Amino acid sequence: MNIAISHALLLSLLKKQLDNSFILTDNEEKCIERCLSETLIKTELCFSNTPNKYYTKNNETYFSPYHSGQYSIFLYFLSRTVFEENSENNILADKIYYLNKIMNSVDIYYEVKMPEIFMLDHPLGSVMGRAKYGNFFTFSQQCTIGNNKGVFPVIGEHVTMYSGSKIIGKCSIGNHVTIAANTYIKDTNIPDNSIVFGSSPNLTIKTKK
Repeated sequence: MNIAISHALLLSLLKKQLDNSFILTDNEEKCIERCLSETLIKTELCFSNTPNKYYTKNNETYFSPYHSGQYSIFLYFLSRTVFEENSENNILADKIYYLNKIMNSVDIYYEVKMPEIFMLDHPLGSVMGRAKYGNFFTFSQQCTIGNNKGVFPVIGEHVTMYSGSKIIGKCSIGNHVTIAANTYIKDTNIPDNSIVFGSSPNLTIKTKK
């Protein structure tokens, strides 16, 4: 993967951002150093599967920490990797998760298992809850996935949420589903190959070719 800056500079940038906001301990700095390589592997797999032109440069997968969307995904993978290394001491994971909220206005908690391949586009104000996510999931700004009475959605592969859309509660969202802007789905199952409009319980569901 082609990275806009060196690994050393990326580490320095991370440490400075986290230390300025929260103060890093020596052990936390060492943990970030240990987790960086695995995080970049996860980031490359994710970025290499998107058609977005900004994720490729000179026919090679590209990552820039100065691209907000790219950095947001990277920070999620870093917080998740740190959490998986030592889930009993997740203060550092909390700091990275919080940094992502501060810098990118997106809420993707490290205990939420996002798919290996997912994408976001201008994710300001979006909250991704503890759903089960399929690969090639995409969301935009002000999207919400959350629970109703403690039950979260199950989301298939190739699901796209446009701005302001919401999936709440006991929902099973099929594969290849497009959720239109400002659509509100609550406790409703959506079949494969659908386009969804409106609000539950009065949704309009059309079949995609």
